[in-house]
Amino acid sequence: MQKIKNIFFDFDGVIAESVSAKTDAFREMYAPYGEVIANEVVEYHIKHGGVSRFEKFKYWEKKFFNKDISEDRVDELAKQFSNLVLNKVIVSDEVPGVNAFIKKYSKELNFWIITGTPTSEIEIIVDKRGLINYFLGIHGSPKNKRYWTEYLLKKHHLKREETLFIGDATTDLDAATFSNLHFALRENEENKEIFKNYEGNRFKDFFEFEESFKNNI
Repeated sequence: MQKIKNIFFDFDGVIAESVSAKTDAFREMYAPYGEVIANEVVEYHIKHGGVSRFEKFKYWEKKFFNKDISEDRVDELAKQFSNLVLNKVIVSDEVPGVNAFIKKYSKELNFWIITGTPTSEIEIIVDKRGLINYFLGIHGSPKNKRYWTEYLLKKHHLKREETLFIGDATTDLDAATFSNLHFALRENEENKEIFKNYEGNRFKDFFEFEESFKNNI
């Protein structure tokens, strides 16, 4: 592998241990419709980590209630979700070693965040966690991750072979593959089954990541 100069970070499950906070919030929103629906919502959310909440609400409303809901209703549901989850994400634990890694390497590497969380919300979260100045940009929904990888590569004239996407969801791997980038999987309990056949780079914490990639960064 060529030396890495640019890293795209997903957020939930890569920088913050916040995947379960979002899972719990989705369950809470759909619990009034019964346990069967709530469980299906959680299962879909886990399998489609990184897909924006807007798309998930559209899918669930169609599947469970046969509704093609308006954009206003989607925005209303998204706001309800944000109210449930924002502070939980802000105060969630860091992925072990990530803050130290970001602070250590931010002057010699270029860092961006690409996430399924709405841009306006993730900016608040990263700022409240004291990390906003370490990133050259923070990019979320409604644009998807494929859009952002290509946008950043072209805008900043980045070389694909010098760019790594660190993620924990299938949408992260998809964006990295689509844009022909290197990919490193951050393993956790939620994605273990989904990525059981993945044979590429993987790590559990950033101490392990730094050790694995020390010759490439």
